[in-house]
Amino acid sequence: MASTAAPTGRLEAYVETDASPEQIHHLLSCMPDHVHDDSPEKILGCDLVRGDFGTPGCVVTWRYMLDGKAEKTKAAYETIDYESKSVTFKVLEGDMKEEFKSFVKTMQASAKNDGSKGSIVHWTVEYEKRHDGVGEPYSLLQLFVEVARDMGAYLKEK
Repeated sequence: MASTAAPTGRLEAYVETDASPEQIHHLLSCMPDHVHDDSPEKILGCDLVRGDFGTPGCVVTWRYMLDGKAEKTKAAYETIDYESKSVTFKVLEGDMKEEFKSFVKTMQASAKNDGSKGSIVHWTVEYEKRHDGVGEPYSLLQLFVEVARDMGAYLKEK
């Protein structure tokens, strides 16, 4: 009997930034509506739908450019860990849900191993595709990496 389970996957990427782990985490968890200031060509906006920024369970709508097309996605903050400087989002609806039954992204910012200023931002995406014809979400992961880089450059100036 053939399996009917949709393909699942996991992708990871790391990017160095000039901002501290605390700055990156604070911006993404508590002030996501300001990410547009850091990366206006990529992030068109972030609107609070329910709850309060900086608290698990809050829901936001992200508006962004992906492969030259404006898209939007509603996501819930599943976890915000101030100790490990991580944030996990679960996509609830929007453009990503057209191709993925589930899509969860996690960002963790940590100090650079060599002790220099800045941070390493680790993105992880875990997903279940709607069908075999859906490609891997490399463009989305690349967007997250580029936005983290932009956030770091912007925050360094602060």
